Amino acid sequence: MNDARTAQREKRGARGSAGEVFSAFLKLGVTSFGGPIAHLGYFRDELVLRRKWIDEKGYADLVALCQFLPGPASSQVGLALGLLRGGPLGALAAWTAFTLPSAILLVLFALGAAAFGGPVGSGIVTGLKIVAVAIVAQAVWGMARNLCPDRERASIALGAVLVVVFVAGSLGQIAAIVLGGVAGLLLCRTAGEEVSGHVSFPVSRAFGAVSLSLFFALLFGLPVLAAFSQGASVFDAFYRAGALVFGGGHVVLPLLEAEVVRGGWVTRDAFLAGYGAAQAVPGPLFTFAAYLGTVLQPAPNGLAGATIALIAIFLPGFLLLLGVIPFWDAFRKRPTAQAAMRGTNAAVVGILGAALYDPVFTSAIVGPQAFALALTCFVLLMAWKTPPWGVVLVAAAGGAVIGIL
Repeated sequence: MNDARTAQREKRGARGSAGEVFSAFLKLGVTSFGGPIAHLGYFRDELVLRRKWIDEKGYADLVALCQFLPGPASSQVGLALGLLRGGPLGALAAWTAFTLPSAILLVLFALGAAAFGGPVGSGIVTGLKIVAVAIVAQAVWGMARNLCPDRERASIALGAVLVVVFVAGSLGQIAAIVLGGVAGLLLCRTAGEEVSGHVSFPVSRAFGAVSLSLFFALLFGLPVLAAFSQGASVFDAFYRAGALVFGGGHVVLPLLEAEVVRGGWVTRDAFLAGYGAAQAVPGPLFTFAAYLGTVLQPAPNGLAGATIALIAIFLPGFLLLLGVIPFWDAFRKRPTAQAAMRGTNAAVVGILGAALYDPVFTSAIVGPQAFALALTCFVLLMAWKTPPWGVVLVAAAGGAVIGIL
């Protein structure tokens, strides 16, 4: 009887309109502060408990799927819920409404960044760079506790640090992820996880296969096109960053830094200032790409660059989601898949830990005052549980004081 009621609810949900989906996710897009984990809580309160688009068991299974895949987990969950409720148009409406508020705010910040002159303005920008130290340190700490709870996975994380230190750029990060997966197969086969439930969405295996084929075609084909066009080069850089992000939004930091800062498109100071500003806006952290697309040099930049970067960084995660949904239920039960993902997740912690030192710490902490402000922000986040946007305001004010002094 309960299964029949669940099926009826899901059947009703599939007949929702794209307008309804857009309205629900626009509300979430302007109120969902706190990062991916917080976003999943907002989704549960609004769409599972209040609107009853899906039941608790189905939602938990969907979250597990999206955390398994590369890409922005909260946005992938949102896309899937939009697909469940309103079909393909519902999926598009969910992504657009959840993403646009923060993207618009970051584009406006990028366009107005030049106005931050003088000691106060430059101090605010410095504060935004400093808060990135605390935010990334919190992410490393939390991920290490959850994803490296034993000596095997801690060692894999350390190995990933060594790889990215000695092999610069995106090549080192890709190598660390691949080697982490291999190490997981060898070292992390114990204690297989129990799985329950299943994901049931109107996506055929044929459509899933097409989505996966397109994902790999773009991943390997865009670098060829990038040699002939700066626009294709920008799309390739952001697409590759979005395709290789395991573990949540903060992990995109080293991948994007390798592409746009070391590639000479964005200065390190502008990169960190934008990353700090991204903590003060609601919605997915991946909208940081809109800021980078606006400020990068040479063209395309401005609104055109923001649009290219935003679409490119989200696209691979969505293609993977649509490609894996039809096959996920059988694949996730395999012990080898679970072991490989344990190793990959541990490697992600190492990559983010290396990024915490360079470029985040080395660029932002230039004296004892900056270090004291970063430590204050870290304590506010960890001990006082202050919302990230509140910590950003503290950092901006502290940076202004440092600029005056």
